[in-house]
Amino acid sequence: MSDPEQPARRGTQEESPAERADRNFVELLQGFRVAVTGIQVLFAFLLTVPFSVGFAKLDSFDRWLYYVALVGAAVASLFFIAPVAQHRILFRQGLKESLVRRSNLYGMIGTLALAVSITASTMMVVDYIFNGALPLVTAAGAAALAAWLWFIEPMIHRARNGNS
Repeated sequence: MSDPEQPARRGTQEESPAERADRNFVELLQGFRVAVTGIQVLFAFLLTVPFSVGFAKLDSFDRWLYYVALVGAAVASLFFIAPVAQHRILFRQGLKESLVRRSNLYGMIGTLALAVSITASTMMVVDYIFNGALPLVTAAGAAALAAWLWFIEPMIHRARNGNS
């Protein structure tokens, strides 16, 4: 692990801890922009669902799935937007490194909430259309794919790289 007081090397340029924190924050926000766009579309869809004619036909189980999907999308939105709001409050306070660390944690929590929302939304829609095990199998597949792509595979690569 490198000394945080010493400039890091990035390509051929030296980078101070403050410059590294600035770069890391910009990189985090770029990633969040992609996620937030997806969350906004899902959240907007979910906000309209109760006002559609078919919503009255949902049974209690599907209403609970809807609730989980809606709250998951709301929580994901809040966690992905929090770093931008916090940056405004902490602007020029010399706290960028702690903001970067907290924002990374918020990104992980937001991603988990998004996976929950996507899984519940998928199961709700498939359960509305089909009977039997297909809704559960589809939701389990969506959850497993999200877990693999967003968490497990990168953690395996991180462990192989020697970064715990």
